[in-house]
Amino acid sequence: MNQAMKPGRHVSDTQAIVVDEVFPHAPDIIWKALTSGELIGRWLMAPDGFVPVTGNRFTFQTKPAGKWDGTIHCEVLEVVTNERLSYAWKGGHESNDDGYGSKLETVVTFTLAQAETGTRLRLVHSGFDLPRNDIAYRNMSEGWKKVVERLDTVVAEEATSQGLD
Repeated sequence: MNQAMKPGRHVSDTQAIVVDEVFPHAPDIIWKALTSGELIGRWLMAPDGFVPVTGNRFTFQTKPAGKWDGTIHCEVLEVVTNERLSYAWKGGHESNDDGYGSKLETVVTFTLAQAETGTRLRLVHSGFDLPRNDIAYRNMSEGWKKVVERLDTVVAEEATSQGLD
């Protein structure tokens, strides 16, 4: 489909980051790492006010930019124990147009499913409005891969401490 563009205008495109990983653990130990504030702080960032209850609002704090204070505002959208956790992830500021800290209104969803060798974790961070969120999309695409690696480490440590490995 051809679309005429006026000079200086961008066509908006919405993208998602997807990370798919199989953990050699049962869903309940991974679920604990996804829903315990103390454990989330070990693999992602320390949440302020997180409770795995639909409608609960909480925040994360990261590096500020421009008029954005670095606060990521979240709201739990869905909780299905040992299966699915989803929350809104909003941050940035309108004045940081097309740069780090640009207005971001996205959703993070973790889905757990049985796999032959354990549990499949599928992380989808959706709603990146490109080109406005291009920097966030690029940075977080790499960042979520590292976060899932840290999550794997935390889950393995928890499994070992509970004698589940």
